[in-house]
Amino acid sequence: MKLGLSITGSGPSLHGKLSLLFPHNGLSTGQHLSDAFVQVNPLKKVPALKDGDFILTESVAILLYLTHKYKVPDHWYPQDLQTRARVDEYLAWQHTTLRRNCLRALWHKVMLPNFLGEQVSPKTLEDTVAELEVTLQLLEDKFLQNKDFIVGLHISLADLVAITELMHPVGAGCQVFQSRPKLAAWRQRIEAAVGKDLFQEAHEVILKVKNTPPADPTIKQKLMPGVLAMIQ
Repeated sequence: MKLGLSITGSGPSLHGKLSLLFPHNGLSTGQHLSDAFVQVNPLKKVPALKDGDFILTESVAILLYLTHKYKVPDHWYPQDLQTRARVDEYLAWQHTTLRRNCLRALWHKVMLPNFLGEQVSPKTLEDTVAELEVTLQLLEDKFLQNKDFIVGLHISLADLVAITELMHPVGAGCQVFQSRPKLAAWRQRIEAAVGKDLFQEAHEVILKVKNTPPADPTIKQKLMPGVLAMIQ
């Protein structure tokens, strides 16, 4: 089994070689549960980062590590104490709120019925979408407010993490932005800040998630416990 994407660079802001480790054929094959990947991350989750002999897991921790290691522009993780604290505040909040509800929407609408062959009741789906709407309102009212980005005039790690989560229900067919012009304008600003091509590339897989073929029964058996724990 092949694991990893190597990123090699040079210059003042990137030196040496990094490997972002993930199953080569994607999570749908269950390769992240294999013995080979467990040696990288005993938690059996992606992504993981290998920098020399140093291995780091958890996406937020990886993002913060990269901002500290390389000379990234200040706006990603500002030096100003209070502005940085706002980034940290959002990153701490999103784990059990926006991330959870976006994943639940994805799995209840698409992945459970289409990929794993498990039907979801209309009531469960209705409740899931309602919880997502409450969280989206919190994102607007508490964090985005009337600002261009979550912490002010410039894009930060908070925006990257947030938009990544929101694209999960979008891929599942949820109308996340259509009835929320503030969020829609924010998404457009993020796309402009990172570049349209990069934005599309980053979300290409999730936007095609409805085309995921049904899982092999053996893979389903391996995946179900983790999936159910994730979307509780």
